Amino acid sequence: MKYTKLGRTGLTVSRLCLGCGSYGIKSWQPWVLEEQDAREHYQHALENGINFFDTADMYSNGVSEQITGRCLREMGRRDELVIATKVGGAMSTGPNGSGLGRKHIIAACDASLRRLGMDYIDLYQIHGWDLSTPLEETLEALDSVVRAGKVRYLGVSNTSAWMLAKSLFVAREHGWHRFVSVQNHYNLIYREDEREVIPLCIDQGVGLIPWRPLARGFLTRNRDRSGKALRLRAQSDPLAECYRPDDYDMVDAIASIAEKRGVAPAVVALAWLLQTPGMTAPIIGATKKSHIDDALKALDFQLTPEEVASLEEPYQPHPDAMELIHRNAMRHLNQGAGAAPR
Repeated sequence: MKYTKLGRTGLTVSRLCLGCGSYGIKSWQPWVLEEQDAREHYQHALENGINFFDTADMYSNGVSEQITGRCLREMGRRDELVIATKVGGAMSTGPNGSGLGRKHIIAACDASLRRLGMDYIDLYQIHGWDLSTPLEETLEALDSVVRAGKVRYLGVSNTSAWMLAKSLFVAREHGWHRFVSVQNHYNLIYREDEREVIPLCIDQGVGLIPWRPLARGFLTRNRDRSGKALRLRAQSDPLAECYRPDDYDMVDAIASIAEKRGVAPAVVALAWLLQTPGMTAPIIGATKKSHIDDALKALDFQLTPEEVASLEEPYQPHPDAMELIHRNAMRHLNQGAGAAPR
């Protein structure tokens, strides 16, 4: 395993982060692994040096945090682990059951700690911006959970550059703890963050821990050019209707390099991501142990300049995918199992 610092902090993390949204209850998503099947994934990750694990309170309505906490308490040493979770999604149908108001942030942090069975969270991230709540209220509440000893570092997921810049400025102006990481959508077919978000993060020392590094398996050919899903997880992809011919061309380009080099397409796609400027650790989703193995191979897989050029040159700008992703996610939450375990 290779390790690095999370942004401009002293926190050391593995260059791969295991995304724990894949573990929970099948009633939340049919491709999710339940605890009995998920346990070997945590063990395999730990045995191979992964110390960075990312979940969220909304994943499987809280069950992902419960499973993550139980497995890591049993299999790992807390002082060697970096546990990340998120706040902001709907956790109940009540008027204060979601969002980034002070009341919800503090209650949600306490609830996440109970589900994890831990005394503190290493990286506490907002899952997206709540524009109905004043920014100052959100940032002050996040600062308060750090000062209370419940959280070590703060991060943001699904942010625009201007909102990130504003939050960093406001936090510094008030002497509050600032965001040290950004978890955005970024991969070979969605590179819009290269315009503003990534340069801002590099300038401000904010670590990049992107989600969807394999476009939810799309880059490994989990659907054909007609759009037909070839694997279970592809059937619930919120971007299924948005893939374009040039996206499938990218899949073919990845497959070509992979075949020539004798590796799986996931190795090529992840190697490209690991070699991009400012990258800390992509968040990998794994429903098979082989998914973790492919990610581990990517750590030492070096693409040639010619291969990088062949992957990057065909890219065409994409519209903002975040709105569609979150609309689908929130619709699922609102139709889902209701209140999460507290």
